[in-house]
Amino acid sequence: MMRFDGYAVLLTGAGRGIGEATARRLAAEGARVLVTDLDGPRAESAAAGIREAGFRAEALACDVADRAAVEAAVAYAVERFGRLDVLVNNAFSCHPDPPLAEDLPDDEWARDLDITLTGALRCVRAAMPHLAAADGRGAIVNIGSVNGEQDFGNHAYSAAKAGLASLTRTLAGQCAARGVRVNLIAPGTVHTPNWSGREAALSKAASLYPLGRVGLPEDIAAAVAFLASQDASWVTGVTLPVDGGILIGNVALRGVLKRAWRGGEG
Repeated sequence: MMRFDGYAVLLTGAGRGIGEATARRLAAEGARVLVTDLDGPRAESAAAGIREAGFRAEALACDVADRAAVEAAVAYAVERFGRLDVLVNNAFSCHPDPPLAEDLPDDEWARDLDITLTGALRCVRAAMPHLAAADGRGAIVNIGSVNGEQDFGNHAYSAAKAGLASLTRTLAGQCAARGVRVNLIAPGTVHTPNWSGREAALSKAASLYPLGRVGLPEDIAAAVAFLASQDASWVTGVTLPVDGGILIGNVALRGVLKRAWRGGEG
């Protein structure tokens, strides 16, 4: 299915993981994609892989904490593709929590919010005039997290993702009249390169998911493709969990209660 013939797409944080998988998916469906990442060589490697597969991709280093860099990335996409139809905000920062909340450093808190939340807003501000001129195809897909919906740790990252979900709703209300849809995907645990060396933890986490596994970047990419496409032309302002069912209940607690009712020790 070629849902994105003629589309131009800019993705942030797309050098690997969810961003790279999403760039590949949209390119495979006909889009011309600009892969941006803080790590320029990583962005180029991802774009080269897409081109080797026979699809169209460009690459550019972009720090979403730098307004000038964001504006340059949007300008580059429009220059190369002649238009911009879709923005995928995937860049994020996540520092591990200290044992005590009072020990959370100000700079780590500020960095996570600046990249994850304010960085997305910088991209929206730069891209919006072009998305509004995209003949009704303009769409923004923000990559949030189940951390923005429930407690899974990481104070700053979770606050930023919750803020991104709120920003998605307020932008959707404001941008609808301009023909631009704004939605958010809230992934659960996804096996990305960020988990390298911690596969044992992923295996344990999988048992807590109702669907019995952690996610793959391609699971999220498929959801992005839906929300960015005209298949979702009457969908805006939503948070779509793509989470293996983790938000529907507490699997570990359910197991304890089940064993208790069966006469076990729990």
